[in-house]
Amino acid sequence: MLSKLGVCSRSEAERRVRAGRVSVDGRCVRDPERPTDAARERIALDGVDVGGVPRVYLMLNKPRGLVVSAADERGRDTVYRLLEGSGLPWLGPVGRLDKASEGLLLMSNDTAWAAAITDPRTHLDKTYHVQMAGAPDAAALARMRTGILVDGERLAVKRAVVLRGGARNTWLEVVLDEGRNRHIRRLLQALGFETLRLVRVAIGPLALGTLPKGGWRRLAADEIAALAIPAPHAR
Repeated sequence: MLSKLGVCSRSEAERRVRAGRVSVDGRCVRDPERPTDAARERIALDGVDVGGVPRVYLMLNKPRGLVVSAADERGRDTVYRLLEGSGLPWLGPVGRLDKASEGLLLMSNDTAWAAAITDPRTHLDKTYHVQMAGAPDAAALARMRTGILVDGERLAVKRAVVLRGGARNTWLEVVLDEGRNRHIRRLLQALGFETLRLVRVAIGPLALGTLPKGGWRRLAADEIAALAIPAPHAR
């Protein structure tokens, strides 16, 4: 419930509960799994009611080399370094970009909004610009669209077109409407190509635009609404 209210991550909430910092209706609770109804019970952290945490929605331009995590067990820099000193409440990443990837990353403490965006059943387009070694021919691009089996998973893209190319490398625009772990990198590797750079430039109608590397900004109300796609009900 603390995570759903946008107070902190689930793991951090568990630590705070076990440390005796959380109360429900004035009584200290140390069991993180205690059933809680935020509509009927008053939840407080360090004596402060958590029901009034404002919803925050932002986009940032993730540089290569940062991990998308609140903390990294190997001590690597994370995207939270970009938000230091901002005064923002706790925000969770909406989806992922691996350490070597760059570009548009959404962050919010509205977990319902985030879940709808990341739900694979919504098939929300994610657009990437990908620099690859070599030059794919029409057959390779067609195989990317029709899909191939990689480690037992069928990997395919919705769209793949050449943006520009030279003798040694090519830039593609690739659109996914689903995302598996290292989806594009694994697909290209299976086709015999090395991924040199991978930059996410859009999520649905929201484009990265001219946001500088390492920069962030809050989303406008119309941008938040444009991404608020209800997830289809499971059949």
